[in-house]
Amino acid sequence: MPIIEITMIEGRPFEKKKRMVKEVTDAIVASLDAPREAVRIIIREVPAWHFAAAGVVKGEPQ
Repeated sequence: MPIIEITMIEGRPFEKKKRMVKEVTDAIVASLDAPREAVRIIIREVPAWHFAAAGVVKGEPQ
């Protein structure tokens, strides 16, 4: 059973996440020959101020 964890900055619309889940599932099914029913996806959303790249925090608390 493939379990995929995706961590991203919060704030994307539900419809975009829904599309991402479908497309990631499709990719796992195609690349691993895994049964669609066995694919699990966990989305973890973090506030922008909990994420940094190249030493720069992506946001500040509101």
